[in-house]
Amino acid sequence: MTNISQSVSAGFHPVRRDQLRPERVHDTYKLQHKLAEPTACPECGAVYHAGRWQWGARSAGAREVVCPACQRIRDNFPAGFVEVGGNYFAAHRDEILSLLHHHESREKADHPLARIMAVADTADGVLVTTTDIHLARDLGEALHHAQQGDLEFHYNEAENLLRVHWRRQL
Repeated sequence: MTNISQSVSAGFHPVRRDQLRPERVHDTYKLQHKLAEPTACPECGAVYHAGRWQWGARSAGAREVVCPACQRIRDNFPAGFVEVGGNYFAAHRDEILSLLHHHESREKADHPLARIMAVADTADGVLVTTTDIHLARDLGEALHHAQQGDLEFHYNEAENLLRVHWRRQL
């Protein structure tokens, strides 16, 4: 049996509980380590290359790993919620939804993990769910920039979740 002084001299340094630092942001869908290359997502076709997911040609013999965005979609576990509503939205629904989808397609071209999961009707408008908190923020900011209105952000750090509320009255 070794005692603590022998363990310390052998290179082991015990850590006190008050010195442990909790994770700042815990995201179950974030990769814990770099993937071996070549790797491709069998569902969307994104390729893991140079340490990140991107669009590109799939290499022969590529490993198959479901990307975090496809996993979120499969689990129906969004990272961002964009609530859009108000009288103005009702009068300009098609225009606003087109703006959101156009912005998502531009963002997704560079960032395959940033996607709209669903657009669901609500009593006051629509609820757009996203696979990425940054896309939810960008959608809210694009909508506010193009249509003005009231924009609010509510970030839940414990769940790494962003809720964006946009509304405008006529």
